[in-house]
Amino acid sequence: MSEENQVNTAPEEEQTEQTEQDIHVLKKIRIDKLDELKAQGKDPFETTRYDVSISNAEIRTSYEEIEAKAKAEAGDDEEKLKTALEASRINVKIAGRIMSWRDMGKANFIDVRDSSDRMQVYVRMNDIGAEEFAEFKKWDIGDIIGVEGFVFRTRKGEISVHAQKIILLSKSLLPLPEKWHGLKDQDMRYRQRYVDLIVNPDVKETFRKRSAVIASIRRFLDGKGFMEVETPLLVSNAGGAAARPFETHYNALNEDVKLRISLELYLKRLIVGGFDKVYEIGRVFRNEGVDTRHNPEFTLMELYQAYTDYNGMMDLTEEMFRHVAMEVCGKTTVPYGEYEIDLGKPFERITMTEAVKKYSGVDFSQIKDDEEAKKIADEKHIEYEKRHKKGDILNLFFEEFVEEHLVQPTFVTEHPVEISPLTKMKPGDPEHVERFELFITGREMCNAYSELNDPIDQRKRFEAQEELLKQGDEEANHIDEDFLRALEIGMPPTGGIGYGIDRLVMLLTNSASIRDVLLFPTMKSIE
Repeated sequence: MSEENQVNTAPEEEQTEQTEQDIHVLKKIRIDKLDELKAQGKDPFETTRYDVSISNAEIRTSYEEIEAKAKAEAGDDEEKLKTALEASRINVKIAGRIMSWRDMGKANFIDVRDSSDRMQVYVRMNDIGAEEFAEFKKWDIGDIIGVEGFVFRTRKGEISVHAQKIILLSKSLLPLPEKWHGLKDQDMRYRQRYVDLIVNPDVKETFRKRSAVIASIRRFLDGKGFMEVETPLLVSNAGGAAARPFETHYNALNEDVKLRISLELYLKRLIVGGFDKVYEIGRVFRNEGVDTRHNPEFTLMELYQAYTDYNGMMDLTEEMFRHVAMEVCGKTTVPYGEYEIDLGKPFERITMTEAVKKYSGVDFSQIKDDEEAKKIADEKHIEYEKRHKKGDILNLFFEEFVEEHLVQPTFVTEHPVEISPLTKMKPGDPEHVERFELFITGREMCNAYSELNDPIDQRKRFEAQEELLKQGDEEANHIDEDFLRALEIGMPPTGGIGYGIDRLVMLLTNSASIRDVLLFPTMKSIE
């Protein structure tokens, strides 16, 4: 019998310490088994290939179809049904990891899980031979095996595989966390995601959905005539967002470079070059804190379309979110925590000034200058910096009083110019720009502009950003002379948008933390 079936009878207060000791003992037992196999010339790690004929999920579907057809033809005749099923018997070769074991002497039931699903396998000594069965009984939960046999339904009604041949493909040297207290530790789950995926099928489903979300986005945009492109990760000037970059040194060029914080400035160069619809899905890096909404390394999608504006980006976004939800979730109403998020009805649209007035009672359209804005901030106990202007303080009010209330999809528009250095001003209103952010569940999901294409205005904005850098704002942008040169060549009116892919996946998988949708989130090293 596998050592996994032994019962630990130690007092509960000794379990944690003893379990750590048990792991080392069990590993030693398994290594001894491996050494014995090697001595017999049966090293499982020498196996290089096993031709799987079908997945576990496909077995269930195929057998149910055959069974339904046989029942329709046989009617109430049990013998006829039995004969029909035997005549249509499915012979299969499957492979996967042993996840559970029910020892019944000369016949055993094991559960084998592949990437699609679990499958019960019936292993009987009379079918595979006494010698092979004796070897099989030495295997352990966690071992990866291959099974050749036929599909049947047990008396209890479970579709299973009746093994005729069975082979050990890889030996697991550590026990799975069913007996390991560490699995319950959230930190351990993130650090050892490979174990988390094995023992928690729901986690694997989250990442299947993540892949489906990205594939659905690509189908949607490709269908709209967008072209997917790739732009540099290592840049001399990390611009396009308000964030502190990671810095490194490029030895071959003897030059300091940065990891990109945005995709924006290179994609706009492509609009200048004559590509009217472009997008990129890629990693960006921001040297900032880690919490349930932020990871220093995350997936961003940005797209740019010539001859449209931020209103066009709103329409595109609304359509895309519905498309992805329907393809991935099968509906446009999705659960998130205690809420039901309705992506099917028109998204609310409200200006930032209107939103702040609605939730704080302060009407910034009536505030004349920076000093008056600071006075109101003092009255409302809003902390600000000396360099902050009226627009910055409006944004601080929005973060403090508004964001948490924006649960259902809401476009917040017309941001202050001070916090939007790459955005076209609203005609006739020099204090505000043509920009929106989409909020769902109190979180920013995307950020979009009518892109600034005036090189003279852009230079002034960059110069203002440089001044902020001198004043200690580490998130301000440097002047990008090559980007300015591109704008001087001429960029058409353009709408652009950036989407946080991880947050969209969080929404569609009902995940509370960004770490739950990143296969390998950023973690502090264990010394």
